[in-house]
Amino acid sequence: MDFQNRPGGKTGGGGVASWSESNRDRRERLRQLALETIDLNKDPYFMKNHLGSYECKLCLTLHNNEGSYLAHTQGKKHQANLARRAAKEAKEAPQQLAPEKPRIEPKKFVKIGRPGYRVTKQKDPENGQQSLLFQVDYPEIAEGVQPRHRFMSAYEQKIEPPDRRWQYLLFAAEPYETIAFKVPSREVEKHDSKFWTHWNKDTKQFFLQFAFKLEPLRLPPAPPKMWENHGMRLPPPPGASMMGAPPPPPLMPVPPPPPSM
Repeated sequence: MDFQNRPGGKTGGGGVASWSESNRDRRERLRQLALETIDLNKDPYFMKNHLGSYECKLCLTLHNNEGSYLAHTQGKKHQANLARRAAKEAKEAPQQLAPEKPRIEPKKFVKIGRPGYRVTKQKDPENGQQSLLFQVDYPEIAEGVQPRHRFMSAYEQKIEPPDRRWQYLLFAAEPYETIAFKVPSREVEKHDSKFWTHWNKDTKQFFLQFAFKLEPLRLPPAPPKMWENHGMRLPPPPGASMMGAPPPPPLMPVPPPPPSM
């Protein structure tokens, strides 16, 4: 056979490789490429038995060489078993708890006692609106600290039994102890002219004033009618039917008697 003039032949070279040889060379190149990118020692399902062959512990398949095992790992069966195993592990694994929020540790300082204070009750002479003015003295307040305040419901505190009729107004500033005032649990005006605070850095005095909202006037109920109070009823209007019966017909005039003979 003339191999030189054969189609696809090359002078000075061998004959054209068959399909099986080309396929074998391709698999060998793919195996070498896969071995460069994939480390079989880190594969948990790759195992070499005592006979020198390779096994897939996930799919329970037997392979003659590493290339065959690598080709198996890219197949549908191995990929499906991997997905099934991942779903099973996710279902059996305990649910991960949400990470805890970082806790803000309170500042530690030596308290020097309670501050002095003064409370003034006020009432608007025009509409009778009630308000309170608080003055708290902090002569030895820490440097760069400004007093703070907030309202607390009766159910937040643990000192007294909760009573929904009252709420508490708290004042705090380092290094003094926090003080609280018990005020009626009524709605407070939030308008700037009715609620304001002021911190005087020179005199070390903190002022707070707020006013309660005016409650709507409630008119007393109308007095009951006299006939209803005594169990009496008004007479029906003229022409009205009595007990559902029609009114009697009008009386006809009686003719005079005939003259006597």
